[in-house]
Amino acid sequence: MASGLPATPLNKINLVRIAHVYYKHKNIDDAKRFAEDFGFAQTAEVGKKTYYRGYGTDPFVLCLEASDEDEFGGTAFVVESMEDLMQAAKTLPSECKATDIYDLTDAPGGGKCVTFYDPVDKFPFHLVYGQTPVERRDVDFPIVRFNFPNEKNRGVNEFQRFKKRPAPVHKLGHFGMCVTDFAACYDFYTKYFNFFPSELVHNDEGVNKTVFFRLNRGSDLVDHHCFFFFEGPKMHVHHSSFETHDFDTQVLGHDWLRHQGYKNCWGVGRHVMGSQIFDYWFDPSGFILEHYVDGDLLDMNEPTHNTKAAPDNLHVWGPEVPATFLQ
Repeated sequence: MASGLPATPLNKINLVRIAHVYYKHKNIDDAKRFAEDFGFAQTAEVGKKTYYRGYGTDPFVLCLEASDEDEFGGTAFVVESMEDLMQAAKTLPSECKATDIYDLTDAPGGGKCVTFYDPVDKFPFHLVYGQTPVERRDVDFPIVRFNFPNEKNRGVNEFQRFKKRPAPVHKLGHFGMCVTDFAACYDFYTKYFNFFPSELVHNDEGVNKTVFFRLNRGSDLVDHHCFFFFEGPKMHVHHSSFETHDFDTQVLGHDWLRHQGYKNCWGVGRHVMGSQIFDYWFDPSGFILEHYVDGDLLDMNEPTHNTKAAPDNLHVWGPEVPATFLQ
């Protein structure tokens, strides 16, 4: 671990859920056009920042900022209490350069925030509290009833009809990083936060190199993972993943993006770890964003799964894994 880290704190900083993510773009107009085609709904524009929401209750799930460089701006998690925010500001190690608590003055939903930096690779990480939720948007999903060979759920003379459009985003589900020191990052995030490994993936020598973290919320159901990272030679954000409604919605969104001329990264397919049906796309700046549906929900009765890295661990069906996907 980076030098100077104090001993494990008595109380961890309690995270409740993942909230939103920030990206900076040189070509902000292309980035904003992609955001709308991906299924985000613009909710505010303040200075160089444009905020987007999903159809859930989070006031925003994505912020795009005009910049001289294309850059990942970090992900935000909601903390359980003001005390957790104060603890982050006061007790994270000095390498994190944690800010004092500050107001999210111009952001939809308001609230308060502490920003710190990963002690190993220095990417930003945000903790928020007190945001005001918004009303859920009605995005007019059709009621889908499937007719199986031995179970017919759709009424006589009823039809399945869909509208061609982007796949409406519900929420931010998870994000992933390539880090340069897996062991140091794992030590930090499990010491100071209530992250719990749903999956640990090891190499041929039995050394863990990838983790899929969920939040330890006791008996509450949480997503299989909200944060993952793997070790590589250079730190970078791997992707941010956003939930949409169902498989039809997802594939309609896939076709919409394809017809707009965007570049598909990988998908459509189904993951093994987490079980999500996935669809990864490159935005105009080269960042990867994912639509997913049908992910696993876990509580703390489910133990950590340990798996050896292998190509068939990533998906059970779909296109072959791109050669550059885990670089």
